[in-house]
Formats: sequence, structure tokens, C-alpha cells
Amino acid sequence: MAMNRPPDSRPGRDIYTVSRLNREARILLESGLPALWLEAEVSNFARPASGHWYFTLKDATAQVRCAMFRGSNARVRVAPKDGMQVLVRARVGLYEPRGDYQLIAEHLEEAGEGALRRRFEELKARLAAEGLFDEGLKRPLPALPRRIGVITSPTGAAIRDILHVLARRFAAVPVLVYPVPVQGAGAAAEIATALALANARAEVDVLILARGGGSLEDLWSFNEEIVARAIRASSIPVVAGVGHEVDVTIADFAADVRAPTPSGAAELVVPDRAEWLRSLAGIAQRLKQSGNRTVFRARERLAWLGGRLKRVHPRERLTLRAQRLDELEARLGRALRQALAAGRARLLSASRTLNAVSPLATLERGYSILATADGQVIRAAAEVRPGEEVSARTSHGTVHATVTRTDG
Repeated sequence: MAMNRPPDSRPGRDIYTVSRLNREARILLESGLPALWLEAEVSNFARPASGHWYFTLKDATAQVRCAMFRGSNARVRVAPKDGMQVLVRARVGLYEPRGDYQLIAEHLEEAGEGALRRRFEELKARLAAEGLFDEGLKRPLPALPRRIGVITSPTGAAIRDILHVLARRFAAVPVLVYPVPVQGAGAAAEIATALALANARAEVDVLILARGGGSLEDLWSFNEEIVARAIRASSIPVVAGVGHEVDVTIADFAADVRAPTPSGAAELVVPDRAEWLRSLAGIAQRLKQSGNRTVFRARERLAWLGGRLKRVHPRERLTLRAQRLDELEARLGRALRQALAAGRARLLSASRTLNAVSPLATLERGYSILATADGQVIRAAAEVRPGEEVSARTSHGTVHATVTRTDG
């Protein structure tokens, strides 16, 4: 009868327990393999109350169990589901209690988008390090462009939305469309060519680069380096309105202004007509008030200058001089009349005095003046001789006589 033999405990043998084996196997797996990217299909997805995710990753011939703990899966944008093709970054590990080989996922995304996302992040980091997205390179948008250029598909919803918004906000600004494909092979090159063409023609003041929403793959033409460099090489300001508000492209970082949507880009490039008109009305009112004040002050000054001119006008001066002359003439007349009246009074007085002592007055009293023939007054009889001619002047005439004798 066979008997159970005790474990060999001879010296030199290292006896493992299962727990030790699983622990060291886990350590070897975790330390021997770095974190890796794995593309596979999800199956057996489970989400218990703990918030952790448990699922299987498989391909056509193999599968592996995977766990993603709550702290990591909270950052995943879209929860996986059975049959979804995913791209996972995970560490290789082992679940010690059961000895199950498994993966511990740290990041998960849809497989097709994941590869593009990595390319996006790599290009974004490289161009940012180069300084292509620096704020100092951004050009200001014109307050009111003379013409707007739109680089987009001529048949998509984006151009209809843009034209509708522009017509509503400020229909007076003309729009020039540069038609390009916005997805697919060669689209990025054609977008870059349209940007260069718009700059060469210099026929618009601002450019809108736009397309409607879509997946990362649909928007990929706007994540190409050739488009980013064409935007930065443009001398015309560029507004990027690509996709929906949650979509972000390399073109958004390179553009001078990012708009959340094509319609949002149209909102940014023209002012609101009603607001503009209100502003113009306010300016017009202020100009009118300023003009009225200017005209009022000019009229006041004109009136003052007119009055001053009137005061210094030769006609006014002549009028004043004529009035002064009349006044002086009147004064002269009064002075002459006064002078004549005084002269008459003095003359009358002198006349009366003269008359009082005048020989004529004596003659009036019956006396006469006797004179020789040569007019010498005879004062004494001895001054004449008999036979001389003499004259006697009376108050009413002269008497001529001959001296016959003299007495005295």
C-alpha cells in the first residue's frame, strides 16, 4: 500500500507557496514589461457598483482580461461597449488571488480616433514649441471689412450658415467664396493653396476658414501642418470656424481668432447692423450738436465782427466826422454870433463915446470947422490973411469963403 510521502525538505530546495508564486509572477510581469498600447475589440464589458470597469480585449485568435479602475475611467470620454474597437494604454499585471494574467488600463479611446489623436497632440506640441501659436503673432480683425473671403465647401451647410448670418448682421459687406474640399485626400493642400491665392489677390480684408461638424477623421484636413503654416503665412487675418464648439483643430490654434462654429465666425467678422446704426445715430447727434454750437459761436463772432467793422467802416467814420463838422459849424456860428453881438455892443458903446467927443456932435450944435484951402484947421485968426480962400464945414455941408479981414 502506497503511503503519502512528506515534502522533500532536504537542504538546497526553495519551496514556493502559491501566493508567493503569484506575487513574484506579478512583480516580474509589471517590472519586465512597460506600459504599452493595445488595439483590440471589447467584449464581456461589466461595470459594478464600485465604479471600476472589467472587460475582455480580443482579436481574431486570442483574448486577455482587462481592468480599468474608477480613477482612470473617469477621464474616458466615451464608455466602451461590447464589440467596440478600442485603443488602450495599459500595464501588464496579474491578479494574485486567482493567478489570472490581466491588463490594468490607464487610458482608453476609440481605436480609429486614437491614432489620429496621437498625431494631433504630437503636431500641436511641435508647432507650439516652434512658436507658431504665440499670441504675439495674432493679427487684429478689421472693424468693418470692405470684403469678406470664405474658404470652405461651396455646397456644405457651413457656407449657408455663414451667408445667412452675414446677411442678417451686415448685408452691405460683399462676400467672396474660395471653394475647396473640406475633407478627404488632398483637401489640406487645396485649403493651403486657397489661403495663398487669397493673399496673392489681396481682394478681401478678412478670411473665414470653415466647415461643419464631424468626427476627428472628418476634420483632419484642418489638423495638417500645411494648413497651419499657410494660416500663419497669411497677411490677411484668418478666423477659424471649424466644426462644433467642442471640436478643436490645429487650424484653431494657428488662426488669429477661433470661433466655435462657422456661424460664430460670421458673427465675429462684421459688426451688428442695428448696433452700428445706433452708434452712427449717436455720432450723428453729437456731430449735429457740435455743429450747432460751432455755428452759434460763428454767428456770435460774425455779429461781433460786423459791429466792429461797422464802427471802423469809413462810411461810419465819415458820418461821425460829418456830425462832428456840423457840431463844430454850429459852435462856430454861435461863437460868431456871440462875437458879433459883443462887437456890436462895444461898437455902440465906442460910438456913443466917440459921438460924445466927436466934432460932428459939436457941428450938430451949430458950430463949424474952419480950414485953409489945403485943409489945415484954422485955430486962430492970425493963421490967415485977408484975401485967402477958406472953407467952413458944418453939420450939413461945407461953406467956401474968402477972408476979408481978421480980428484978434
